[in-house]
Amino acid sequence: MSILGAVAVPHPPIILPEVGHGEEVKIKDTVQAYRAVMRRAAALRPDTVVLISPHAVLYRDYFHIAPGGEARGDLRQFQAKDVSLRVRYDEAFVGTLSALAQTCGLPAGTEGERDPALDHATLIPLRFFEEYCRDYRLVRVSLSGLSPREHYRLGQCIAQAAERLNRRVLVIASGDLSHKLAPEGPYGYAPEGPEFDRRVTRALSDGDFLSLLRLSPALADAAAECGLRSFQIMAGALDGLTVDSRLLSYEGPFGVGYGVAEFPVTGKEESRRFLPQYDAAAAAELRERRAGEDAWVRLARLSLETCVKGGEPASPPDGLPAELQSTRAGAFVSLKKDGRLRGCIGTIAPVCDSLAQEIMLNAVSAGTRDPRF
Repeated sequence: MSILGAVAVPHPPIILPEVGHGEEVKIKDTVQAYRAVMRRAAALRPDTVVLISPHAVLYRDYFHIAPGGEARGDLRQFQAKDVSLRVRYDEAFVGTLSALAQTCGLPAGTEGERDPALDHATLIPLRFFEEYCRDYRLVRVSLSGLSPREHYRLGQCIAQAAERLNRRVLVIASGDLSHKLAPEGPYGYAPEGPEFDRRVTRALSDGDFLSLLRLSPALADAAAECGLRSFQIMAGALDGLTVDSRLLSYEGPFGVGYGVAEFPVTGKEESRRFLPQYDAAAAAELRERRAGEDAWVRLARLSLETCVKGGEPASPPDGLPAELQSTRAGAFVSLKKDGRLRGCIGTIAPVCDSLAQEIMLNAVSAGTRDPRF
């Protein structure tokens, strides 16, 4: 068997009466949509549920997959310790997924577990799912600080594991949208919040997974979201499959966006393999950016590339603008990978004989000596 379908759902503790104490009525559309998608998901009779959680253990450069035979969790941190859940893990699936990921060069596996308890982003979706189905085994997957491409590839590995083990698999992508929708909300307001939610809900409604991959990291960061990478893994699990995509609800009365969507699989379609499209668009964007670089950026790139490839510092090239050769000034060099900061070091006053040398020195430092990375 393989992937039966997927759902994208939020995880606000307030959605449960034991936590909301009446406040949950303010998101009644979310509650109704949640129950509708979980009822239909349960009707698919999955053997295994793969749940992707933004609040499981998270590493910058590694996908953690929960190990062991079972796990428990409760909502005592939200003053509802009686809301609890016990799940059985699909250990064979976990082992196969870990092996497939490693074969593909993805850093993923069961190492580094810090807390075996179920997190609330896992517990809340399963609480709704278990209203309709309790005969399943779970695979709990975390996010990482890696690129959208790597999250999508992990989703592809999930689909491959389902095929290899002949499992009927449902994917639950747990994730809230922006946390910055309203000044009175717990995280305040940013204009990027509503814009992020508008783009993501449209992509979910249309089944436009390429847009989920290409969404600006800067926009996502400013919106303070937590679900995008869950949705990217989900998209990879649905790679090459046609889905009947439906956005059932979107609400944000507490300053946080909650979207509920479902994606039952209806067939196969080669045009819905989004990784080649993503790679082609990224390559075109890189070519355009390189073509537009000024002498300052080209110099920083030359310095770092020369050091990394040859182990020796570069010499200032001929033909530099006069300002770079004759001016002394401090300079900062920032490096980004997949739109996210990967190094930033500089000087506030000159330590070199020219601005060119200052840039070259700090480019190497930003790439090799930033202790944060």
